[in-house]
Order: sequence, then C-alpha cells, then structure tokens
Amino acid sequence: MAAYRILVVDDEQDFLETLVNRLIKRKFKAVGALSGEEALSKMKTGLFDAVILDVKMPGGMDGIEALREMKKIQPSAEVLLLTGHGSIETSIEGVKLGAFDYLLKPVRLEELLEKLSLAFEKKDLQVD
Repeated sequence: MAAYRILVVDDEQDFLETLVNRLIKRKFKAVGALSGEEALSKMKTGLFDAVILDVKMPGGMDGIEALREMKKIQPSAEVLLLTGHGSIETSIEGVKLGAFDYLLKPVRLEELLEKLSLAFEKKDLQVD
C-alpha cells in the first residue's frame, strides 16, 4: 500500500517542521506549508489524502477560508483542523464546511495519529 500524503499547514515554523518530521518517521509522505496561500498552491500541483490545518493563522487567509478553497481544489482530501480553546466554534463551522474533525492545540501526537487513521478509513471507503 502506498504511503498516505499529508499536507501540514501552520504558521508556527518550529511546530510545522517538527510535525512533518514526526509524520515522515511514521512512513507518511508529509510536506508543510506556512500559510493558507502556500497550502493552496501545493494542492494545485500535488494530490493529498489529508490536510492538517491550523485554524488561526495571521495574514491574508485563515484556516476556514483555506478550508473552503481546499475543498474546491481537492474535495476528497480529509481535513483535520487544529484549534486553540478560544476558537472551538470556528472549528465546528469548519466541520460543517467539510472538515473531517478538529483537535485542540497543543495536540498530542497519538491523538492526531488516531484521527488521521479514522480520516484515512473514511477516505478509503469513498469511491472515486
């Protein structure tokens, strides 16, 4: 079975690099993006099975706006939102817009891997 392709989107570079490296060590094909705009650019040039997307990002595009655009580019990509305690309502809105689920930051790796596993199960059941 081919490795799942994961796009990690977070404006905190240290967190982003650490998470991408931890996913790669677990045999995923993971790449990072520091902004919603960069993530959309990567989605236009490569397919992803899942996206781990921070809801709160400074600059032009927040996570919810990025989610809307991602679902237009790759509707079958499962999106997991990462959120702080103050933006749970925003994450619920994201689920209504097509996100698979959301997790509170700081996220434990085991919890994230469990949610990814569920997202991949759902994706594998979809008929292209």
